[in-house]
Amino acid sequence: MNIAHALGQAAARRIGPSRRNVVIATGAVAGAVALAGCSVPAPRRAALAADPAPGMPIASTRRAQLMQILAHPDDDLYFMNPDTQRMLDSGTPLVCVYVTAGEADGVNKIPDRPRPAADKTAYSSARHQGLRQAYATLLGLPKFTDWQQGVATLRGDQRAEINVLANGPRRVELIFLNLAMHTVRGGRMGLPSLWKDRELNLRTVVADDSPVRKAGSYDYDELIDVLVGLMDRYRPTVIQTLDPDPDIQHGSERVRKKDSEQRGYSDHADHTAVASFSWAAMVRWVAESTHEGGQVPAFAATAFRGYYNRHWPKNLPESVLQRKAANLLPYGGDVSWDCGNPAGCGDYNVGGKRPLHNRKGWVRSTHYRYPGARTALAVEPDGRLAAYGVLGLRAVRWRETERGSGAWGNPDDLGGGPLAPTLGAATLKDGRQLLFGLRFSALGGHGGANTREIVLLEQRAAGGGFLPWLGLGNPERGGDRGRRIGVPVAVTAPDGRVHLFVRNADQGVSTRVRDAEGRWGGWQDLAGGEERDGEIQDGLSTIVDGAGRVHVFGAGHDTVHHWTQDAPGQPLTLRAAEPLPVAVGTPAALAAKDGGIELLYRTEPTPKAEGRSTASPALTSVRPDGTRTPGVRFEGYGAVSALPSPRGPVLLGKDLKGQIQLRVADRLLTRSTGVLAALDAPALHIGGSGATVVGLGADAHPWTWAPEAGTAG
Repeated sequence: MNIAHALGQAAARRIGPSRRNVVIATGAVAGAVALAGCSVPAPRRAALAADPAPGMPIASTRRAQLMQILAHPDDDLYFMNPDTQRMLDSGTPLVCVYVTAGEADGVNKIPDRPRPAADKTAYSSARHQGLRQAYATLLGLPKFTDWQQGVATLRGDQRAEINVLANGPRRVELIFLNLAMHTVRGGRMGLPSLWKDRELNLRTVVADDSPVRKAGSYDYDELIDVLVGLMDRYRPTVIQTLDPDPDIQHGSERVRKKDSEQRGYSDHADHTAVASFSWAAMVRWVAESTHEGGQVPAFAATAFRGYYNRHWPKNLPESVLQRKAANLLPYGGDVSWDCGNPAGCGDYNVGGKRPLHNRKGWVRSTHYRYPGARTALAVEPDGRLAAYGVLGLRAVRWRETERGSGAWGNPDDLGGGPLAPTLGAATLKDGRQLLFGLRFSALGGHGGANTREIVLLEQRAAGGGFLPWLGLGNPERGGDRGRRIGVPVAVTAPDGRVHLFVRNADQGVSTRVRDAEGRWGGWQDLAGGEERDGEIQDGLSTIVDGAGRVHVFGAGHDTVHHWTQDAPGQPLTLRAAEPLPVAVGTPAALAAKDGGIELLYRTEPTPKAEGRSTASPALTSVRPDGTRTPGVRFEGYGAVSALPSPRGPVLLGKDLKGQIQLRVADRLLTRSTGVLAALDAPALHIGGSGATVVGLGADAHPWTWAPEAGTAG
């Protein structure tokens, strides 16, 4: 249900109980509105709606379980590794749900050979075999290891093929729903049509050699129900899926078709549809679980970009890329292999070195749709740390059981859902916290509303409870454009103003400012995002310099873009300076001793050929005016965080093996005990006992690493 919206006044109408929507409160801040529930429209029957009210009980589990929901065989290998491999290596069991049969046009093309005849059921089977080969290898087993194959009975008496393989405590299950990629009539794309069309029933494909013998069909509700049923059966603590809201992307029709992208957007239409079904299923799972006083399922969600990788600097260094690409080799297979599957031994056009040589460069990056640290840290009045995050699509707060203990109590439910996985945060001068989220205010197919908004949770008193959630709207006016916005970041200036920043649909920056009395101004676009040269990736960084000026930075195609104030309290404008080295991800902004700012990030050297570049593992250090500063040895990949300390800058990131590392003064420390499979990026805090790192593990529970204090949990 859309939020009642009235800019300039805070009015919200109550939604009738028959729709199960709840208005938490009316607001008292200009430009803010109160939250109502988010429903997933279901035209054939009523569906429960997500309730954003806080205070629900949260399920407690320390058993990790990873679930991936994919459109096609190979989406996980191209877009979710090395994260999947890292969790699997740590012992987290994995279940992969493949929604389509992946049959495409039925042609399993063998490079440098004549085009074979189309055979959709055989091609689907060959791709399944490729996945078995890839995951056997990921489990450390021979690629032709036999799997247990059977038929799973799902919600609504649907049937799906299930393959199971274990190596000691490590376990992988592959579930093939096998919906057709195209409709029978008209040859439309199947999953996008199912998301939009009330009347459609989409048939399944029976792959060659499958234990499933009879084709079935799905409508919109049945697919969501099956996904919800699988979530309820496996109780995942991490759900990985694709991007429900890809970037707007314009180009020639010839290039679009060659790149397999949907018209107007930077991804395959199946990826978007399956991600939309996945997020709708997560919303419904939470709604069903909490119905009549039930518990919120404790899971963290991650969405990965898809064909977006084609359009931006590549962010994986060579050694990480080679490990990732190696997992595609057994998937692609080879026509000469004796794998025991008459239909084929893989997706031959993806075999060998072809993913590395492909000009699209999909394999060369791994991008999160919602980048940022999984926890936002704050110090309570009694000295304990509080960690804010998103669990079960809802905001939560964990607190240390004792100051400096590194142990965390049970999460407090703060509501607000359904929310994207990362929160923005700002601390007011009186110690109160402001939390900002990207909310799925409506999420539905069949022509229903599908909207996003930025929301705010304000603390009543430092360390205490919170005021009702308030909606801050969306910098974009249209619903479709509004889906493309990024995650919020915020900073408090010395004058008491809070500056909120969001990447907008034009891939520029939009901002709202809250004055020292708590009144919000309207959304404003910062100049610089209208042309390709001004476009930035999501994952903004913001900081206040020694003069009290607010800065925001974003990684562009060819440089790092920089907006700042001429003086404190003035509007932010784009700074025209000498181009900075290209950043492959969010630049970390560090307050320098002289009151200035240093930027630290990894770069993409000049590519040798289109789509074939890699990221440098080394860290670049530069001032916003282009002045180079002494380099710091901190090789790795992924996000980097930096904070000043009395002993000099402290850096946080991942090494080339994916392990968490810290650089404190001249010491390089690597986390080798405790929870080793961290989700996305952890958060860094500098306190009296030194550096403390807090992240989420695969069990969706926070962990702490404070090497100087001897804490690792």
